[in-house]
Amino acid sequence: MSFTKLLLISILLQWASISLYAQEGESLMLLRRELKELRLPQVPDSSFIALKDQLNRAIKNGDGATAALSLRQMGRICYHMGHYPQGLDYYLQAAQLARAGGHKALLAENLNDIGLIYFYIRQPWLARQQLNEALAIYTALGDRSGMAVTNGKIGYLYEKQKMRDSSFFFQHQALALYEQAANREGMAKIYENIGSVFEDLDQVDSARYYFDRSLALNLQLHDSVACIEIYNNLGDLLRKTKHYREGLVQTHKALTIALAAGEQPQVCDAYLDIAKMHNLLGENDSAYHYVMLRNKIASRIYSRENVQQMALLQTMYDIEKKNDEIRHNRNTARIITVGIVVVSLLLFALGMVIISRQRLKIRNAQRINEQERRIYQTQTALMEAELENKRLQELNLKQALDVRSKELSSYTLHVIQKNQLLEELHDKLNEMLKDERRDQKKQLKQLQLQISRNFDQDQHWEEFRNTFEQVHQAFFDNIKKYSDTLTPNDMRMVALLKMNLSPNDIASLLGISQDSLRVVRYRLKKKLNLQQGESLSAFIHSL
Repeated sequence: MSFTKLLLISILLQWASISLYAQEGESLMLLRRELKELRLPQVPDSSFIALKDQLNRAIKNGDGATAALSLRQMGRICYHMGHYPQGLDYYLQAAQLARAGGHKALLAENLNDIGLIYFYIRQPWLARQQLNEALAIYTALGDRSGMAVTNGKIGYLYEKQKMRDSSFFFQHQALALYEQAANREGMAKIYENIGSVFEDLDQVDSARYYFDRSLALNLQLHDSVACIEIYNNLGDLLRKTKHYREGLVQTHKALTIALAAGEQPQVCDAYLDIAKMHNLLGENDSAYHYVMLRNKIASRIYSRENVQQMALLQTMYDIEKKNDEIRHNRNTARIITVGIVVVSLLLFALGMVIISRQRLKIRNAQRINEQERRIYQTQTALMEAELENKRLQELNLKQALDVRSKELSSYTLHVIQKNQLLEELHDKLNEMLKDERRDQKKQLKQLQLQISRNFDQDQHWEEFRNTFEQVHQAFFDNIKKYSDTLTPNDMRMVALLKMNLSPNDIASLLGISQDSLRVVRYRLKKKLNLQQGESLSAFIHSL
């Protein structure tokens, strides 16, 4: 396993172990924005207590609308903190009060939120029923903003169910309504949703177009949190299309804004995205650095979210305890207290187990990294030794080839010298035959005939051929591909031409005249199907 794979595994393990807490942190961030708009404390347990007091006063005063609104906000806190069953219960109570009091707009808002909760607890058919009813109420009221919100939520549900065409339809419906209402914040959110759908479809240009439009509106609105999300989306999009450097620029913008705004979950996500892109660029030191930064922040988020979860749970139990004290006797308070302590201890124990597991995973990853490094060094040494061995083998083969080439040249020179000697003897015998001494004529003719045969029948030709083929491997097989009518004499001629010998040397070796050599060359060209003007020597050297 390479260092790159090890780093990827480390990133995925860290992401899997704490992604839930990062998402909860993001949800809590959105909740704080809503509580700030309602002028409630931005700490979940304090807000819950304030809303509970508000609910009690509203019930005492018979104010159904305020009671429904308080229950809705309490349900929203539970929803954002991940307590879906308790949140759904508060939403249903709020919807019942709103329906009984005829508060249609408030009822539609509750139905929208109930629809999302049903979707998250995997009951999409119930989710769509709630959203359809909310859309019908807003349509009857002529509330375009409410209709836009509901259409956007329906489009979101279809997007998560991979029904892209339906998602596009409702998202565009929402966009048209927001444009009619001149609601730039809503338009920006829908542009982001449409861009996400195009991103899932790998339609990069369309996705970037809508992300850019959403970013432009959010910049005008000075919505830093929304800008962080858009820059992160742009970074993810560029990473998926392998534009890693451009993606780093966008993600660093998200990181800068998140750091300035103190949005720790967004900082965490930005560090993870930057680590992934550095890893894809092969810059594993930088990737590891950002993973470590992310882990530190994720651990802080985890600790903070645990504290907030425990505080909210304790607050909810305290409230339930007070209600039970009114309805029942005081003995039930002890049971609730024990339950709170047990839950707190379990949560604390769970937190310690998770932290211990993370530390163990980090240590294991370090050990695996060290083992991989040693294996890599061993493999590198083996490869270097193998390369050196191959280099030596190649050197030996080259030296052997040089020896064979020298042997072939020496052998050829020897044959040339022999034939020259035979030619001289032949000429002398011709002179002797011209002499009038008839008694030696018959013996001299026999000697001359024997010398002539020696020109034509070279007993060392096979030895020459074997040596030649060792130097020029598969040469004779290649030449035969061009003609299957070549004779042994033709093969000798081709071999001598391949050795780049002069015409005089070739004629001497073959025991023929220059004129005969030209005839042999011409016939050889015809057999090889060479065109007029094409060089025989160039053709043979090209093989």
